[in-house]
Amino acid sequence: MLKRKTRRYSKEFKEEAIKLALNSASISEAAGSIGIPVATLHTWLHRAKRYGTVPSPISSEPINVGAVIKENQELKKRLARSEQEKAILKKAAAYFAKELE
Repeated sequence: MLKRKTRRYSKEFKEEAIKLALNSASISEAAGSIGIPVATLHTWLHRAKRYGTVPSPISSEPINVGAVIKENQELKKRLARSEQEKAILKKAAAYFAKELE
């Protein structure tokens, strides 16, 4: 029975690899340049996007994906409420415009 050899990577290496992948033309190019399997880099990217922070390609600050999702949900709720208020005000304006005629 052959034992599978598993390489361990440091957290810092993974973060740098993710940054490189986000700034590269393709993930396979980034993986090849640092000598890791493409599937490994894909896995790191998906996990980072789904569960944790992802380095931002436009900023030096990492993005907390959970906070972004929560903020997005809150903004959607606020937008829906604003749209409801707008519809009510539009109906009220039409009603009062008829009353003035």
